[in-house]
Amino acid sequence: MKKFRKVLDGLTTSSPVNPGGSPGCGSAAGTPSAAPTPRELEIQETLMSEHFQICKTVRHGFPYQPTALAFDPVQKILAIGSRSGGIRILGRPGVDCHSQHESGAAVLQMQFLINEGALVTACADDTLHLWSLRQRLPAILHSLKFNRERITFCHLPFQSKWLYVGTERGNTHIVNIESFILSGYVIMWNKAIELSTKTHPGPVVHLSDSPKDEGKLLIGFESGTIVMWDLRAKRADFRIYYDEAIHSVSWHHEGRQFMCSHSDGSLSMWNMRNTAKPFQVTFPHGKTQRDGRKESCKPILKVEYKTSRNSSEAFVIFSGGLSYDKAGRRPTLTIMHGKAITVLEMDYPIVDFMVLCETPYLNEVQEPYAVVVLLEKDFVVVDLTQSNFPIFENPYPMDVHESPVTCTAYFADCPPDIIPVLYSIGAKHKKTGYSHKEWPVSGGTWTVGSQTYPEIIITGHADGSIKFWDATAITLQMLYKLKTSKVFEKPKTGDMGRSADLVEEDPYAVQMISWCPQSRIFCVVGISAHVILYRFSKHDANTIITSLELRLQCEMEDVISPSDTENTPCFSDPSGHSPQPQPPSPRSNTPDSVRDSIPCLKVKDRMIRMPPGYQAELVVQLLWVDGEPPQQITCLDLNSAYGLLALGNCNGLAVVDYLQKTILLCMSTLELYGSADPFQRLTRSPRKNRQSTSDFCMRGLSNFYSDSKKRIRTSYQSLTELSDNQVSLDLERSKSPTSDHVNGHCTSPTSQPCPSGRARVPGGPEGPRLARRGPGRPPFRKAQSAACMEVSLPVSSLTEESRENSFSRSRSSSVSSIDRETKEAVTTLQFAESYGRKSDSLPTPCLWVGTSLGLVLIIPMSIPTDEQERQEDPVTVAPTGTVLMLKGSVLRFGFLDCGGALINSPYEVWRDQHAPDDPDRPRKRKLVNFSPSSSQEACGDGHLAVVCSERQAKVFYMPSQACLYVHNITESSFVLRADVVSVSNSVCLACFCANGHIMILSLPSLRPLLDVSYLPLTDMRIARTFCFTNGGQALYLCSPTEIQRITYSQEMCVNLQETLGELFTPIETPEAQNRGFLKGFFGGNAQTFDREELFGEASAGKASRSLAQHIPGQGGIEGMKAAAGGVVGDLARARIALDERGQRLGELEERTALMMTSAETFSKHAHELMLKCKDKKWYQF
Repeated sequence: MKKFRKVLDGLTTSSPVNPGGSPGCGSAAGTPSAAPTPRELEIQETLMSEHFQICKTVRHGFPYQPTALAFDPVQKILAIGSRSGGIRILGRPGVDCHSQHESGAAVLQMQFLINEGALVTACADDTLHLWSLRQRLPAILHSLKFNRERITFCHLPFQSKWLYVGTERGNTHIVNIESFILSGYVIMWNKAIELSTKTHPGPVVHLSDSPKDEGKLLIGFESGTIVMWDLRAKRADFRIYYDEAIHSVSWHHEGRQFMCSHSDGSLSMWNMRNTAKPFQVTFPHGKTQRDGRKESCKPILKVEYKTSRNSSEAFVIFSGGLSYDKAGRRPTLTIMHGKAITVLEMDYPIVDFMVLCETPYLNEVQEPYAVVVLLEKDFVVVDLTQSNFPIFENPYPMDVHESPVTCTAYFADCPPDIIPVLYSIGAKHKKTGYSHKEWPVSGGTWTVGSQTYPEIIITGHADGSIKFWDATAITLQMLYKLKTSKVFEKPKTGDMGRSADLVEEDPYAVQMISWCPQSRIFCVVGISAHVILYRFSKHDANTIITSLELRLQCEMEDVISPSDTENTPCFSDPSGHSPQPQPPSPRSNTPDSVRDSIPCLKVKDRMIRMPPGYQAELVVQLLWVDGEPPQQITCLDLNSAYGLLALGNCNGLAVVDYLQKTILLCMSTLELYGSADPFQRLTRSPRKNRQSTSDFCMRGLSNFYSDSKKRIRTSYQSLTELSDNQVSLDLERSKSPTSDHVNGHCTSPTSQPCPSGRARVPGGPEGPRLARRGPGRPPFRKAQSAACMEVSLPVSSLTEESRENSFSRSRSSSVSSIDRETKEAVTTLQFAESYGRKSDSLPTPCLWVGTSLGLVLIIPMSIPTDEQERQEDPVTVAPTGTVLMLKGSVLRFGFLDCGGALINSPYEVWRDQHAPDDPDRPRKRKLVNFSPSSSQEACGDGHLAVVCSERQAKVFYMPSQACLYVHNITESSFVLRADVVSVSNSVCLACFCANGHIMILSLPSLRPLLDVSYLPLTDMRIARTFCFTNGGQALYLCSPTEIQRITYSQEMCVNLQETLGELFTPIETPEAQNRGFLKGFFGGNAQTFDREELFGEASAGKASRSLAQHIPGQGGIEGMKAAAGGVVGDLARARIALDERGQRLGELEERTALMMTSAETFSKHAHELMLKCKDKKWYQF
């Protein structure tokens, strides 16, 4: 009965156009007796819901939009704050931790509690946070929210528990670090300045205690006012009123003088003996003009004044100060040492810098040894111990964004020999000239865990470069860099200048990558509709790159005749090219309207010397057709065992034999069906309608470029968001993926198949506009997404909720779009050992093709098995018309044997083709095959095929093509990424949806195991770069400069603490130097300064409750000593509770004593009054 019901389901749901949008399992139901039922398969699934949990593991790359910098000179760890509220804490390689403020407010300033394992952050929402770093994952212990004042500057003296906080109103508050409560001691701005001063001094921009006397606090106001405040006497020692605004102040270690940097590019030196005027004012970069005046300079934003024992001259290091007339100068860091001035030019604006010194004590000779410079997009450390000031080699992967990341790939459990090989090749091309000293940020501890396996992350970039990264454990280290642009000729200068307004700035940008780690064959898909195939070799070689050109631009209305060989299978074409006229040069001055049969880029046609590593062997390019550029490639797959490469776009499919360098198949998608097309397609009107369609597309494109030139590069540079201007379109029918993206419509990858358009008349209305495009430059390249149009997002300026709804629901049905468009795009491809026909008894090499209409085609192939025959005999490809159906665009294929185990694709074992010949060991192709028949003996013939689309997942039994399981993944959204992955020695289907949900389905039964709303709103960048891999891991680009790795494995979440590094290491604080009797007597600190006595509640009282609000941390710990946890934490909490109880009892005792004293006084006065009135008569009162 169940079998009969299954057949009925297949018959009732196989209608091609169903109003309910539920296509059937197959276009033709197989013989019921040939397909086993799920119960007959008896596959034991081991994965359960408790095996899965989502958590972040580690973040790599440069912190996006950095704002603050801090360093602990004893622990030697460094912290970077960002505009989004993130904190990155860095130590020795492997010690790299990211934490996030829940509010998301920008981090303004950070202060380490030196050698205490704690960090104070001040955020833009006027909140102070105390972070504990004594555990592997930092946690907030306390927060203090200021209600009436805005925080502008913080200062924490070494070995002090009192934090000075300057505000925008000019007041200075004091916070107890242990309890995170405000002290009643406040330095009001009107008390700090003279009473005669009529103007407000401005916000506090600097706070520091005098190295000579900790009881003196130097307060710098923005207007140029400087006040030395005596904390004991609660009055100002002296006041300085300077004409120029102050940006920073730095002390000499003896405390007798200090230096200020100003907004006019000057540095002023002040002596404590005479504060009436500065004893020295210098303009380091300002020259004296002919009239005697100094030329105007930019502000010096920060200055550091440090002394050294080995030299009598001090180091003066500052940022900014260049003259305004030197336009185009890059940001600089200036190092003045005596009379020598060194100007270091930086690639990006300087956010902050810090001078690293040997001692944490401000009243000792500082001994600077390095400068940490935080730039907007880089992180540089300069060695001060060498005269040429070299930089240190950065051990962190801070250059992920060297060129904007456009696509990613993640490979876990790679062959163990691949990482050392790539590293050895890449090490030969490393830069030199770095400092030979050890990296100064060396704090923390980290050890490689026992359960590690080789992992590789590959990133593709906008400049055409490819980077291989070693991602083993939680680290990320550059292995090897490949530049795909070297395959092509450089564009001519004339072409670049002539089409500057519409020129493609990144013609080599990487859209997609495909890598076979076993055979080490690597394929790159570029944005200019090209595919490059690389082979790996340890030896250099001189070779000529083979170029194949494809004319994949088919129209349904065109009459297809047998003579149109570019649209029919061409078997073993000896020339390797489709029959076509000889194309002119891609860089010729051919107008776009008459460009035909030429590629977008020109491949080098000469002998090229290729260094060891990945060497280009073959380039496949799509051609212009009748003035129309080739559509971008949407999917790619290669198989090293077959020696085949398949690619598809919105026009059709092509199969290339890269061993024989020939094109095997080049057909439109419709031709692949033959008579088995499941849809009754409606052809469009003749040429008139076609003309209007193409004209509309190009008009929309031209409008986009004219209005949004700057936004073109956001596709690759920021990868964050699109324009906020939404263009309404009335012509819904003629949308393409490109035009959808340009005009801000939200569609899934290929729900609106793109019309290719037709040629335009050169003298037509669009002629002059089109002629502005540079020859060989495909138009609207930047408008499409990086990873083969993975998704287009809404760009209207709406609320977050409405944007999310728009992103999820504006997706039109793939089936309903058939009436409007007759084209369908090829969205996914995979080679596999499978069954092309129901009658097949043995698996054969097949190509599985998925389309944007939810259709699956299976194309069997006949490949010679003998190595010699494989090089000479043709490979035959014969589409059979086999069609399977799903809802939504097809995204992924996977194959299981009848025991539920994953069937891997066959591959060729790597062999170095350029290695010297060895007569004893001839080089032969060694193939490893995982055919279903060889992987199962007791389970019978056949295998299972897992097919996942945007909305649905199905499991088919092959060769009968019967649908065994079906699961509707989502109705309100659509799937962006799906992968069949191995987790905990089993297999599952991992999906990432457009609404931010991560879903895990069991295989083959498709039971939901996990459904978590991981991201509140998916943006374009995440949609392009999200990918799953084996072992329960995934990654995505969380910002334009950072890669976020996550895990969905419960086991990895539990063991995460073991893999992370320790941020805090117990180290003894260095002792202060003995200053000597005479120095201490005459110039030293004459008396000790007890801040507790001065700022405590007993003497200063309590602060106003309305001024700031204390917020307990996540752990509910009410003191720093309780951060360690366990027994020590319990003892600390008990101790604090006892102290609080004793304090309350003491207060009660004091109040009781006061009441007794008051009662005694009252009794005494009453007795005296009674004695006085005792002898008086009534009339005497």
